[in-house]
Amino acid sequence: MSDRRPYRSDVSDARWALMEPVFTAWRASRTGPGTAARAHDLREIVNAILYVNRTGIPWEYLPHDFPPDKTVYDYYAKWETDGTTERVHDLLRDRSRRANARTAEPSAAVVDAQSVKTSGNVAEASQGIDAGKKIKGRKRHLITDTLGLILTVLVTAASVHDSAGGKQALTELAAAHPSVTKVWADGGWRTRNGRPPMAWAVGCNTSSA
Repeated sequence: MSDRRPYRSDVSDARWALMEPVFTAWRASRTGPGTAARAHDLREIVNAILYVNRTGIPWEYLPHDFPPDKTVYDYYAKWETDGTTERVHDLLRDRSRRANARTAEPSAAVVDAQSVKTSGNVAEASQGIDAGKKIKGRKRHLITDTLGLILTVLVTAASVHDSAGGKQALTELAAAHPSVTKVWADGGWRTRNGRPPMAWAVGCNTSSA
């Protein structure tokens, strides 16, 4: 751990003990130019990423007691691209489920969507207007387990209908978590022949709350 004063967003010792083997194995597998000179502590890289995530600041505004912002972003981008971030997230979610006397893989889930305004630097082509909520921006299609732990996230333009985004998100859910056999959705989901169309994506029982 660094000698600097801790920030509230820093990863705890217990969480780092779970995460550290994943990041250490990732670094050990790296070869090629520049991989031999590894001057920065992996835990401090993670702490810097968590600081940006919690505060919402631009990368270049990272406090000086963290590693350089370009270095931190480079690690972040690589981990996002190769699935390392997702593996760590899944590890922590599974541990949380077991701590709550649940199996690692869920059998039920909840799906919902939220439209949010975007900042001025977001590409116009990736935005849309949610006619119902009168919001211009993007929409988050979110699937969680019954504890509220994230299983799948899909980001679309806000103009994408809940059922269309939900069907795609459920297709991804089925691939990643085939153990899910029941999904709850609110009454706003469009139905056809009395059955929410999202259920076709996974062949599961989808109920409206």
